[in-house]
Amino acid sequence: MTQEEKAIQEEKAIQEEKAITESEGRGDRSIPAIRLTDAEAGAAKFVGSDSRKFNYFEPQKRRASRYEDVTVDVQPDPDRYLLQGWILGWPNGDLGFDAKWTKMKSSDWHRFRDPNEEWEKTIYINNSNAIRQIKQSIEDAKSEDMFANWDKSWIDVVAKHVSAWSHVDHGLGMYVFMPAQRQAMSNMLNNAIAVNCMHKLRTAQDVLLYNMELGERFSEDEFDESVHKEVWMEDPSWQGVRENVERLIAAKDWAEVSFATNIIFEPLVGELFRGQFVMRFAPPHGDSLTGSVIGVSEREFKDRDLRWTKDLFTLMIEDETHGEANKELMQEWLAKWVPLSIAAAKGLEPIWSEPDVKVADFEESFERVKSRFEGILSELQLKVPEEVTA
Repeated sequence: MTQEEKAIQEEKAIQEEKAITESEGRGDRSIPAIRLTDAEAGAAKFVGSDSRKFNYFEPQKRRASRYEDVTVDVQPDPDRYLLQGWILGWPNGDLGFDAKWTKMKSSDWHRFRDPNEEWEKTIYINNSNAIRQIKQSIEDAKSEDMFANWDKSWIDVVAKHVSAWSHVDHGLGMYVFMPAQRQAMSNMLNNAIAVNCMHKLRTAQDVLLYNMELGERFSEDEFDESVHKEVWMEDPSWQGVRENVERLIAAKDWAEVSFATNIIFEPLVGELFRGQFVMRFAPPHGDSLTGSVIGVSEREFKDRDLRWTKDLFTLMIEDETHGEANKELMQEWLAKWVPLSIAAAKGLEPIWSEPDVKVADFEESFERVKSRFEGILSELQLKVPEEVTA
């Protein structure tokens, strides 16, 4: 490389290293002075920034639970932190979440805490445990050939009626609780209702998978795997239940359908069929398995789904501003939905006469669920409709 080439290369390097403030042949220029504002992430120190706990919400107890840490205010709204307004909307013009989606009123929708403290981790743990329990029960029954002792009349009942209950749970899960969980007014409500939704969808699958297992164990003459569809659509005993479920599906108020399903339909119809019929009638007919399968759903309702529902509506009744109006609204819902569920329950009466062994008559079974239903209303300080006591 010649001396001249070296000089040109060095000049080029110097030009590339010039500061942006130095003119490059276009005359004098000026730019704003560089000022450090401490706007970069981590530069400023905020109150509570060194805390190891979230402190932007008030926990229900002295210390926030893990459930609260991962659930509270995950979905904010314009009344809490979302100062610029909703950042999502829908084709029909609705923005985010709208309090008008229910007639129920609350001074603060974010006060609700799920007593079951359900969040993503617990959902998987609890449902996995339920599935393992059912699967293990079926495997134990198969290994011991427990189906050989089933009464023939009971085999027909399971094929027609127990399998038909899958349509109830599927309808409630997919078309009642799934829309309701999207419309509810806080993330804590969304979670509780979503878990309820998954309980119903899973139990519908549990019943149908059980139906398929039995179809493999018994001959086609003994067990008809598909008859439950005809029973659901045409059997007079089930038409009241089907009407009740379809009317719940057609209703649009998320709080109303949650109330009408878990406070009215499930105690009067669900517990009647699952607890008073299936779980009581199965053992005397040589069946120690079906009650275990359907009992998972029964326990989930009693221990979890009913629990969050009662807590929510107790909170609504105790609301300092809207409590009385909410209570009157619930009485209206009782007047609207109780007659439907009473009719649905009474429509199932003929099923009690189908098994050979008469464990209990329908009236005795129905009185038990009515008594429990009255107890639920008493806890909520609501009046029992006259249709229940008549």
